[in-house]
Amino acid sequence: VLRPTLIRIGERVYRKNLIREQACQLEEEEDDFCAGPSDCADEPCDAFVVEETEKGFQCRVEVPSPLYKYIIGKKGETKKRLETETRTSISIPKPGVEGEIVITGQHRSGVISARTRIDVLLDSFRKKQPFTHFLSFALNQPAVQEKFLQFKEEVLEKCSQDHGVSSSLFQNPAKLHLTLGTLVLLNEQEIQKACDLLRRCKEDFVDQIAGGKPLTVEVAGVEYMNDDPAMTDVLYAKVHMKDGSDRLQLIADQLVERFVASGLMLKEWDRVKLHATVMNTLFRKDPSAEERNNAMTGKSSFKERESFNGRNILKLFENFYFGEVQLDSVRLSQRFSSDASGYYATSGQL
Repeated sequence: VLRPTLIRIGERVYRKNLIREQACQLEEEEDDFCAGPSDCADEPCDAFVVEETEKGFQCRVEVPSPLYKYIIGKKGETKKRLETETRTSISIPKPGVEGEIVITGQHRSGVISARTRIDVLLDSFRKKQPFTHFLSFALNQPAVQEKFLQFKEEVLEKCSQDHGVSSSLFQNPAKLHLTLGTLVLLNEQEIQKACDLLRRCKEDFVDQIAGGKPLTVEVAGVEYMNDDPAMTDVLYAKVHMKDGSDRLQLIADQLVERFVASGLMLKEWDRVKLHATVMNTLFRKDPSAEERNNAMTGKSSFKERESFNGRNILKLFENFYFGEVQLDSVRLSQRFSSDASGYYATSGQL
């Protein structure tokens, strides 16, 4: 209560006040908090447009259809409460139909209050959605795939007796990649917005940093992602510029910074960790579970994992050389998908 979660929308910061804990996940998702009745009610708000009409005031907000249910709530309760407390009428398109939510009311302050609360609701529940896309560099060139398969063969030959090590842990060689950041894109408009931003990034700084040429990187050495190598969940290959420069790191960090500023991506780290997953205990049960650190419920699935002892792998393959790669494009990759090459389907690229 004394330290509520803060939600930033534009230049404003709002408190997220919890009402009660729900025993049922569905009820929690649909009705777990409500902003107070006077939030922003009497404040001038220039973060969005409120139009004056013959009958009062009106505000439109673009909302992806998968998020409508959070505004409606269980049995329509959230929508009814918003309308009653702000003295407005809220019109929502039919389920599955993309469009705008329209807020109308006789008083400008009521329309602003309703819009503000809807923004807070949407921001909260968007964060609970599993990511749909991610920015990536493909590392699946044939020579690298060949070396990866050699790595897999040698690990199984020399370390198969180590606890938890099995062939099911290894990445699909056609999907070897470097992830820059993840996104939740819920309709075609949001995908297009991400593609447009990617193109602007190319013009604004990527071409200048890269010098208009592909970046030559080396994939070499392995490292683990937790504190105890005897209880490893993710083993990854390290990626670095062949010339020793920091150009790849600069591009990665600036891309993520730009996407975070646009609201399309959440900030997770101060710097992008340049790595390519080669073994992951999530693959043990589901080979398509790439980077499923936040599962469909939005909650950690680490409890379901069976870790493996990576000590011998780290010792024997500490400097394993996977190969050299020419990075010539950043891709907006679609999760749980494949193209003709076996890599993730691409929604856009620079």
